[in-house]
Amino acid sequence: MFSFLSGSAPSKRWDDTSTFFRTMLESAPDAMVIIDAEGTIAVINNQTEEMFGYTKEELLGKQLEMLLPIRTRMRHRQHRNGYMQNPSLRPMGSGLELFALRKDGSEFPVEISLSPVSSSMGEFVYSVIRDVTERKVLEDEIHAAREEAERANKANSAFLAAASHDLRQPVQALSLLNGALRRTVQDPKALAMIESQDHSLTAMTNLLNSLLDISRLDAGKITPDVESFAVQRLVDRLAAEFGRQASQEGLDFHVEADNLIVTSDPNLVGEILQNLVSNAIRYTAKGSVTFRASVDGKRCRLDVIDTGIGIEEDQLEAIFNEFHQCKAPGTNKEGFGLGLAIVKRLADLLEHSLAVESTPGKGSRFSVWLPLSEEQTNAADEKTSPQQHAADATGLLILVEDDVNVANAWELLLEAEGFQVATAASAAEAAAMVRHLDVEPDVIISDFHLLDGSNGVEAVTAIREHFDATIPAFIVSGDTSKVVKDAKLLDNCALLSKPVDTDRLIIAARRAVDTGVVPKG
Repeated sequence: MFSFLSGSAPSKRWDDTSTFFRTMLESAPDAMVIIDAEGTIAVINNQTEEMFGYTKEELLGKQLEMLLPIRTRMRHRQHRNGYMQNPSLRPMGSGLELFALRKDGSEFPVEISLSPVSSSMGEFVYSVIRDVTERKVLEDEIHAAREEAERANKANSAFLAAASHDLRQPVQALSLLNGALRRTVQDPKALAMIESQDHSLTAMTNLLNSLLDISRLDAGKITPDVESFAVQRLVDRLAAEFGRQASQEGLDFHVEADNLIVTSDPNLVGEILQNLVSNAIRYTAKGSVTFRASVDGKRCRLDVIDTGIGIEEDQLEAIFNEFHQCKAPGTNKEGFGLGLAIVKRLADLLEHSLAVESTPGKGSRFSVWLPLSEEQTNAADEKTSPQQHAADATGLLILVEDDVNVANAWELLLEAEGFQVATAASAAEAAAMVRHLDVEPDVIISDFHLLDGSNGVEAVTAIREHFDATIPAFIVSGDTSKVVKDAKLLDNCALLSKPVDTDRLIIAARRAVDTGVVPKG
């Protein structure tokens, strides 16, 4: 069977060579087929019989095309003739989509390598055939999984886009109405109900924000906006948000902050600290919660320290998992177990070190390290207390909002605070309205997405151009896309995320009226 490969007379050496060749052929893991220049099968091995279901007798002397699907045989003959005119080594996996045909009529995917062989008997082609059915199935599964992941990612992106605006919008309206009611209702029972409603709104807002934050972080939709800023901005924000809350819980809230300037994303770092302080208050029944900022080598160390229930050592890693909550008698169970998961993701995103030390029954210390800025000075931002109202500072405020319900809620709240309010629903409407004003407005509050496809940046710009003044402005948005960041390019303007903390915004608006400058943080 194998003598065509040699022109010499049979000898013992040839018998040994032939035996070696036969052993090598049969021990190969793949099917092997040798054909002559006319495409006639000259040699096969046992693996060929097993792969195709034919016996040697059924294949030897037949055309190779009998092992191919009928639809490809004519084209294959053309390729084979062309190959024989210019034979060359073709390795396995050359990128061709090839199929073979079994005796029972079933098709299966294959990969084939070709090697030209010359002998005194003529030209031959040595083929190695590999069944890649299992690999193709795996590739198809991977492809299907990738497509499913892409569909899920698109669905998640669509959810984030919708949730960021459509879910926040009614919560924003409820929050504004609640704020207006607290400023106008006098009846003690009604005030108690409003306070309870505000408590529920806060819980709903926190859950919505946490779920959206987790989704955005996991989807890679958050990009840090790094800058140099004073730690005092974070101090002011924490004092405004948690000072009264800690007092209501019977806790002391301390701030021990050096005048430091750091480099990071102030909003994301602020979110880390807000979650840490909120968590500390939740799990501290008595004593204190302390925020401390200090120099640690070439870095700034931010600590949130509490005298709460502490954390068991075997739980120190699990606390950063979603929906994990420490269980202890008498603790506040109002959290959702998302705060520390967000903290961990944000610290990783910002590449800031994060650590926790805790003693059960005595308290915990959470620490984050930020790089100190090259602009480090001893200057500190002016402090703002959440209790400080600029007393009777009122002024003309332009409100640009295209949602009627939200606009009405804003008006009720702002007028209850003593502001004179002029409203518009789009940038064009705002530009037209200001032409009829006798005085320059003191402050502007605008939604980002407005009627007729315009936006808050355009509205603020049109108003400022009319008065040729950089009027203090606040742009509010539930959108998390990069386009909203255009608002950050405006001077003397703050970008706020929905639902807005109305108390903080009122304080900031009053300060803007007093000073003509939008406060930082």
